[in-house]
Amino acid sequence: MKNVIFTGAAVAIVTPFTENGVNFEELKKLIDFNIENGTDAIVITGTTGESSTMSDEEHKETIKFTVEYVNKRVPVIAGTGSNDTLYAVALSQYAESVGVDALLLVTPYYNKATQSGLVKHFNYIADRVNVPIILYNVPSRTGVNIAPETCAGLAKHPRIVAIKEASGDLSQVAKIRALCKDDLTIYSGNDDEIVPILSLGGKGVISVLSNVMPKETHDICSLYFEGKVRESENLQTKYLSLINALFVEVNPIPVKTALGLMGYNVGPLRMPLFPMEGKNLETLRTELKSNNLI
Repeated sequence: MKNVIFTGAAVAIVTPFTENGVNFEELKKLIDFNIENGTDAIVITGTTGESSTMSDEEHKETIKFTVEYVNKRVPVIAGTGSNDTLYAVALSQYAESVGVDALLLVTPYYNKATQSGLVKHFNYIADRVNVPIILYNVPSRTGVNIAPETCAGLAKHPRIVAIKEASGDLSQVAKIRALCKDDLTIYSGNDDEIVPILSLGGKGVISVLSNVMPKETHDICSLYFEGKVRESENLQTKYLSLINALFVEVNPIPVKTALGLMGYNVGPLRMPLFPMEGKNLETLRTELKSNNLI
């Protein structure tokens, strides 16, 4: 059995920006807020962190800063995936050099590799680093799905240890579990599917909800692992409306808006993302108020 990077809720943390770069002082506040409220790991420079519109320098600086500031309080996982295999290798090696605990590698987007191409891509990267790798399967964004059989093949690599499953297909998750067993840890990539994926042997979630409710997201997982399944399910369903509001527009528009409403200086969204307005903004504001977040 491979080592598990974390058990519970990891936050897919937003990147606070100024008009000119990353707001590292505000990032400290977000990291502390999460760790002090039970978050089990920090995922930096992922989708929620707007990594796709960060410069190479910003990407590297943010990973390095987070590793140093977290200072081993919880694992730090860096998003270093790309549709350019060689760039993903270079960024992954950099992240390893500054001390990350693991890497999160999204499936190649736009050029849409075949299943054989996915195996070659991920194995090529894994052969060139010495830290654990979490695959990130989010076909709604990338246009390509990692098939369960492909997961089984990739799980043979000693450094490919987990998958963030955001396909929304629970049958697929069940098949991954059946084929890979303990050779591939499964994390939910969707906050509305935490308990269902835990019931299929998952070890936690890489969460957007944790940005605004870190303790509650952690508790959904910890209660489940304590055998308090009904209490875990009750929390999952209690916050379902808020979860839906955090995805009423494409992530991370709503969660970054929510943090701003909660008083965090997260700064602007980067184009082509555009600020919320109208009905969707009121829906989000209503949910935040009903959960005593504003």
